[in-house]
Amino acid sequence: MSDLDTWFDTVRTALDVAGVVNTAARDAVLDLTRDVAHDVARPAAPLTAFLAGVAVGRGASLPDVVARIRGLANQWTAAAEPSPAGNEPAEPPP
Repeated sequence: MSDLDTWFDTVRTALDVAGVVNTAARDAVLDLTRDVAHDVARPAAPLTAFLAGVAVGRGASLPDVVARIRGLANQWTAAAEPSPAGNEPAEPPP
């Protein structure tokens, strides 16, 4: 078992969500945060995971939340242009 698997099992057991959070959900969140980290900004990844969790906790389905956030990240990437420093995307137009 990898450190990630051990951590995942430890936290979901401690939070009493082992019965409702499975490895498919874990993988969806990991893929989503990877995409956000690469397409938007690295610090956006954990914040996005938190916001996705809040949305799911309020009743949204994880697949719908992931799809919506991916769409936003894709729009962000398409609209953003490199900043003068060239290492962070500029904020896309509203």
